[in-house]
Amino acid sequence: MDSKIWLSSPHLGTKERAFINEAFQSNWIAPSGKLVDGFESDISNYLGNEQHVAALNSGTAAIHLALVLLNVAAGDEVLCQSHTFAASANPIIYQGATPIFIDSEALSWNLCPELLEQAIKDRIKKGKTPKAIIAVHLYGMPYQVDEIQAIAAHYNIPIIEDSAEAFGSRFENKMCGTFGSMAILSFNGNKIITTSAGGALITKDKFLRDKAVFLATQAKDDHAAYTHSNIGYNYRMSNVLAGIGRAQMEVLDSRVTARRNNFKVYSEALAHLSELKFQQEPKNCVSNRWLTCVLTPSEEVREGLRKHLESLNIESRPFWRPMHLQPVFKDAPA
Repeated sequence: MDSKIWLSSPHLGTKERAFINEAFQSNWIAPSGKLVDGFESDISNYLGNEQHVAALNSGTAAIHLALVLLNVAAGDEVLCQSHTFAASANPIIYQGATPIFIDSEALSWNLCPELLEQAIKDRIKKGKTPKAIIAVHLYGMPYQVDEIQAIAAHYNIPIIEDSAEAFGSRFENKMCGTFGSMAILSFNGNKIITTSAGGALITKDKFLRDKAVFLATQAKDDHAAYTHSNIGYNYRMSNVLAGIGRAQMEVLDSRVTARRNNFKVYSEALAHLSELKFQQEPKNCVSNRWLTCVLTPSEEVREGLRKHLESLNIESRPFWRPMHLQPVFKDAPA
């Protein structure tokens, strides 16, 4: 048994094996099937608010399809939170568009509403109305939903809600993943629940959901004749991995409770160290606390803390490096 405390390890039980065996016994392991349908229904029922779900093979694929569905193309600009994982921004480049990176506000560490509006005004002055906004619930913490939604509505710019890290988080008792024009989830191995690899696209628009599935299965107009009128992708989730997801959905709430308890333990144990600042939970927000995050006064203190935890067999890592500081995005406006 591994005694190391990992940053975010998967937890699998016997139910996952039962669902996987069901897929094997039916000989249905393709990117479709009863378990895929069931997993999509499980997610939809959990999120509520009449959401339509397309189960995919990654959260990155979900963001990419959302951009495709919004007709983002070469020459377009997409506003994106800078403090995020690279998967939030990479699909913008897939479409030949330009990311415009926006800094964070101090409370939730998410997209700053004031800087977002400033960036929109700046791009409009330059004759470029952004095609979309990618807003991230960083480390499971909801962004300032009311403010961001109001700005997006005022300028008629759709939001892609990146809930990859925030499954189970809530704002005003509504689930993250239900606020954007479209939203995405991730079920990567380190997420709060996992399908080994996987993701989902969420939308209230059934037409968009069905088109996402069409594009995710190579955009076949006629399966028998293999006719294609559109560029398609191999992005659909397999029936086997969906089986893992069905079992994981049964324990999602308990995982949220456990992660929130982890945060409580660390924040209380380190409360006497005033120089350490934990990610705060804004009013009306309930974070899944996917990761327990803390600001240190310097890189030296951060590395000292990281190495001390490592000596105790506890994994910790620096935050995501902001996108505007990444070499691959050195020429992107910010």
